[in-house]
Amino acid sequence: MATTHPAPATAASPIRPSNLAVRPFFEDKARAFWILQAAGWSGYLILRTVSSISNGFTLQGVISTIVETIVGYCITLLLSVLYGVYRGLPRITAIILTVLTLGAATFIYALLDTFSFSFIKLSAPGVDVKLLIGALFLNFTVLAGWSALYFGINFYLIVEEQIDQLQHLETQASSAQLAMLRYQLNPHFLFNTLNSISTLVLLKQTERANAMLSRLSSFLRYTLANEPTAHVTLAQEVETLKLYLEIEKMRFESRLRPKFEIDPAAERARLPSLLLQPLVENAIKYAVTPKEEGAEICVTARLNGDRVRIGVSDTGPGLQPTKNKPSLSTGVGIANIRERLQQSFGTDHRFELRAMPTGGFGVEIEIPFQVE
Repeated sequence: MATTHPAPATAASPIRPSNLAVRPFFEDKARAFWILQAAGWSGYLILRTVSSISNGFTLQGVISTIVETIVGYCITLLLSVLYGVYRGLPRITAIILTVLTLGAATFIYALLDTFSFSFIKLSAPGVDVKLLIGALFLNFTVLAGWSALYFGINFYLIVEEQIDQLQHLETQASSAQLAMLRYQLNPHFLFNTLNSISTLVLLKQTERANAMLSRLSSFLRYTLANEPTAHVTLAQEVETLKLYLEIEKMRFESRLRPKFEIDPAAERARLPSLLLQPLVENAIKYAVTPKEEGAEICVTARLNGDRVRIGVSDTGPGLQPTKNKPSLSTGVGIANIRERLQQSFGTDHRFELRAMPTGGFGVEIEIPFQVE
């Protein structure tokens, strides 16, 4: 028996990833309606025929069952159209009209069923009251069951559509959040770098200022070429860090000593772009800048099963406690990283700040090993 009204697919239907993907049964609602309608009434015809034969096979009985099934099929087609119209009405009005329509359809079905039965099997065609009462009970059960399935599956489809829309909105919100967090890094980084260039200009070190501007433009060109919500490989992220450190080397020269220990097996791991740059920037600000001899900044990455552990540490002064909180400010960069990790991996990640045993400060990130 049919359970859904034919309707065109909406624009909110989810995009399928490929032509090889199995199409959901209800993706084409009109096709699903006709399949269920044909299958339901075919099953009803088979059951009624078997029941009729078990009580004694007669050609008239089989013909009567076929006629009954055809009438029921046609009536439910009309019901599907009317129910579809009622769904656009206020709820109370729709309920009242649905009940009245079901009652009228049951009476018409029973009347036609009784007349066709008497015409085929009785010598004097007509409408017998006893047969009509019996047919009313049977036909009401059939049409009420059909109606229940119709509204049940349509309710299911409405809920599924709302879930799809909600997921689509959540995806859009997440993408917007990631883009906002990603773009937040640009002014944060640019302020510090342009301030350094301004200092070089004031000191009349124009060649170094020009070199820094050139490397800054290369860095921005590289970072802006990536989508703000896209993930990059760890190898690409390390190359971006090296480009950034070349800019900072113009300021600190030998005081800035970068060190990279990257496991080749982890280079294909994907992570949000510019995830590590704020950590290196913080290390420069709080480890290299305060110390006359500068500091070493070490970036490590290793593969541990299906997890990737990434660390950024320095040999600076580390955490210097004050009355209320450590003097090491996490600022925009650390908060940004926490949010981006949450948006990208949910709870499937680890982010830890810690003092290093040999002095200095470190951050460790653990994320799932994803290559696509």
